[in-house]
Amino acid sequence: MHPQQQIDFVKRQLKAKKEPYTSAYKALISKADSALLVEQHAVTDFSIPGFYQDKDGHRKTSLALQVDGFSAYSCALAYQLSGKTKYADKAVYFLNAWASINKKYSQLDGSLVMSYSGTTLMISADLLKDYKKWKPKDVAQFKLWTKNVFREAANSIRFRNNNSGDWSRLASILADTYLDDQEDLQKNIALIKNDLFDKLAPDGHMVEEVKRQGKGIWYTYFSLAPLTASSWVIYNQTGENLFAATKNGASFKKSLDYLHYYNQHPEEWKFFKNPATGAVYTETGFWPANLLEAMNGIYSDAEYEKYLAPYRPIMYPKHDYAWTFPTLMPLRLNGYQ
Repeated sequence: MHPQQQIDFVKRQLKAKKEPYTSAYKALISKADSALLVEQHAVTDFSIPGFYQDKDGHRKTSLALQVDGFSAYSCALAYQLSGKTKYADKAVYFLNAWASINKKYSQLDGSLVMSYSGTTLMISADLLKDYKKWKPKDVAQFKLWTKNVFREAANSIRFRNNNSGDWSRLASILADTYLDDQEDLQKNIALIKNDLFDKLAPDGHMVEEVKRQGKGIWYTYFSLAPLTASSWVIYNQTGENLFAATKNGASFKKSLDYLHYYNQHPEEWKFFKNPATGAVYTETGFWPANLLEAMNGIYSDAEYEKYLAPYRPIMYPKHDYAWTFPTLMPLRLNGYQ
């Protein structure tokens, strides 16, 4: 998710005291400093009931991974940008806790929540891959957990044709990259390419996600976020650019435009009356601004810019983790100059 060129680019912007990077960095450091005070919540069995069967239980049990994962991610990224080992040590603390304590996942949504929340642990581990104080025995244990618990959870649902499959493929791709498993990486790439244009309709709507009644706009975001994040990793790993892929008029850009428009004009949404939309801005961030901020680095869209500018720096520190620090860590396809 964070190639070295991107990290070096952001460091240059911070050294030159350029906005919005300095404000975004301060927001990151605030979260990382808070994470220094957080104790780990790893559980032996990551047991998550189905959301629509037990919403309160689902939310409560998911927090263990969401709090620890975001804490690890903010600290690992703070270390990369600041060089301060206190952040790296705290990130390692969370990674070691989950690798040593968590043995399995269970119930209806255990695999799904591990996929969309546990991406943070994979990104953190990648950011710390050269950190010499992460002991070899602990790195080995984390790799075992990645292979036998995290990626197993993701791969158990990666053949689904909706947002669940999208998140699990992103999780699996991040694990493959960390483990340097090229064979499984190619399987995930093939899965994504095989059904991408079954999901993206020519007019821009997401075929499976608009079926979700009043949550159709949310689920459109919830599918596009991991799909685009997977495409970013694929681009960095292989050079293949799915952001430019089209078929019968369908494309990522058209679906992003569709989401952008109807999130602001829900009264025109034809699939359900009064659909839920992205919340107004709060300190915890809001969707789909995080996704559109990331994608603005790819497409440089004036309408996106107009929508996003008042809210920067944009951060999304809760629930699902594809585009968490999009203002601070911008995307570029043609190099970071």
